[in-house]
Amino acid sequence: MDWAEKLDNIQPFYVMEVLRRADELSTQGRDIIHLEVGEPDFATPEPILAAARKALDMDQTKYSLATGSKQLREGIARWYMSQYGVEVSPQRIVITSGSSGAFMLAFGALLNPGDRFAISDPGYPCYSNMIQLLNAEPVRIPVGPLSNYQLNAALLQPELKKGLRGALVTSPSNPTGTLISEQDFSEVTTLIENHGGLLISDEIYHGITYGQSAQTALEFSDRAVVINGFSKYFAMTGWRLGWMIVPEDALGAVEMLQQNLFISASSISQYAAMAAFECGNVFQEQLEKYNKNRVFLLDALTKSGFEIAVEPLGAFYIYADISRLLEQTGIADSRQFCNMLLDEAGVGVTPGLDFGQHRPGEHLRFSYATSFANIQDGVARISEFIEKHIK
Repeated sequence: MDWAEKLDNIQPFYVMEVLRRADELSTQGRDIIHLEVGEPDFATPEPILAAARKALDMDQTKYSLATGSKQLREGIARWYMSQYGVEVSPQRIVITSGSSGAFMLAFGALLNPGDRFAISDPGYPCYSNMIQLLNAEPVRIPVGPLSNYQLNAALLQPELKKGLRGALVTSPSNPTGTLISEQDFSEVTTLIENHGGLLISDEIYHGITYGQSAQTALEFSDRAVVINGFSKYFAMTGWRLGWMIVPEDALGAVEMLQQNLFISASSISQYAAMAAFECGNVFQEQLEKYNKNRVFLLDALTKSGFEIAVEPLGAFYIYADISRLLEQTGIADSRQFCNMLLDEAGVGVTPGLDFGQHRPGEHLRFSYATSFANIQDGVARISEFIEKHIK
């Protein structure tokens, strides 16, 4: 059987190689430190679990509306007012099957075959894969320390002359943990919309910032599509629940696609998520733990020879340049570095090859969404590994 040719353009995650090998080593009795997985390591808070149990006891297991439960959409609207001072009509909010489901709805409603859509490189790999699945073209725009690893108007201008259907901003970013500045966010939004395009803002890491709050695209335009979810800040990865905020004239298209592709998001997850907004103290405690990990890991990696040009102020990632370490050790690239680090030191990290085409072989992503003890142990092992291999 010959499967669809467009699948040839979709790449698997290199980190899955790391995870498979880590599992093999674990079954052999090896102790593995996981710094590769972008998932909160703390449990879903009890009020959320209690809300889910109550919904199960009441047999609230039927389909919801395609756009999601009225109560949850109203709760999200209140969240935007309390967090950002932005008024959002609940009718513009669509509850989705994770933020991934939201992206499929957004791209599906926006993109025609052949359309060009701008994303930053490095960036989350699923963006380009989803765009290509729709036979559209992801326009990867290289970003680096000079732009804070974020898009800006100057970077977008040359591609706009060739035609863009829109652009995507991710702040805080995966894999770099950086935030876009207010000026750049405003200028990018205005530039894209003045050229008839759509700005999509991935805000899944909002709430996980250190000393600087992330801004929502809705502060700059009510035409932007905002995508967020309960996976990261709210520690509900496996519940597969997200949301999107869309312009009123997009609601019909998004709802139609939702009905056909997903029907609706999980009803139990929606009932559970209604309690998420009551758990601020729990999330604040976890944020403080993340920051402790971040500060320690930044310092330790720098001392071990990793180069981190821009301090990450959001999410739970550090994107480190290893080009100098590659020269000093003779290791070929980030993929070989990851494989050797796992096999020899028992530490899993993610190769930059997962995040695009702009110098991916010279970068690694570290996730610090784990315990401080694991961070300390992982750092000690990494330091010993590097000392062993430096010529």
